[in-house]
Amino acid sequence: MGKIIAIANQKGGVGKTTTSINLAASLGVLEQKVLLIDADPQANASSGLGIDVDTVEIGTYQVLEHSNTPEEAIVKSSAPNVDVIPAHIDLVAIEIELVDKENREYMFKKALASVKDKYDYIIIDCAPSLGLLTLNALTAADSVVIPIQCEYFALEGLGKLLNTIKSVQKIHNPELDIEGLLLTMFDSRLRLSNQVVEEVQKHFNNMVFETIIQRNTKLSEAPSYGESIINYDATSKGAANYLSLAHEIIKKNAK
Repeated sequence: MGKIIAIANQKGGVGKTTTSINLAASLGVLEQKVLLIDADPQANASSGLGIDVDTVEIGTYQVLEHSNTPEEAIVKSSAPNVDVIPAHIDLVAIEIELVDKENREYMFKKALASVKDKYDYIIIDCAPSLGLLTLNALTAADSVVIPIQCEYFALEGLGKLLNTIKSVQKIHNPELDIEGLLLTMFDSRLRLSNQVVEEVQKHFNNMVFETIIQRNTKLSEAPSYGESIINYDATSKGAANYLSLAHEIIKKNAK
């Protein structure tokens, strides 16, 4: 039975898509079978793994609408052992279209039931909002990874997200667990970065991953080549960080 992990934070620019792409690729390199679902209308997780989003005819939108099955939407990515359900800009309309549907929060959960057993991990890259798309992802997920950038407003909005997770646990998905808080964009030369790490570790203790994702130019460059950091530069700090995170997640879930 595969584990569904949502990568969520309503704040933009915290490293959600970077984490989704590179965690999926790192798990794939470690011989896990992975499905990455792009649930963000910007479709960066799709293009970041070499998929031409303009040619996507069946993707997350059709899966959520239940007009196509996940199997029909799956495409191979540039990363070994990683399949993708890509997104397209048409995903913008899904929030409006789901509003009147019965059990609208369960569309993902229902759709993914047919593929859950075929993968070790299913990673959902969430949109930077707490709308219906993210709610669907959290309702379908077994756990959530929350990326937090090591910058001044790092903890802003985190309380709101944790409250949303609590209400999803209470109403829609009592099994939802927090896989961990992931510190991203860390620069050891900056006092502020170190302060944020201390603050988050002090407040959230063992909820925080040991792995910290450091600022790395190669990480920013890789998506423009349609590759994960593992394919683009396996010797970079970014590749080492995400492989370390993948090891941590595999170890945690082997218990």
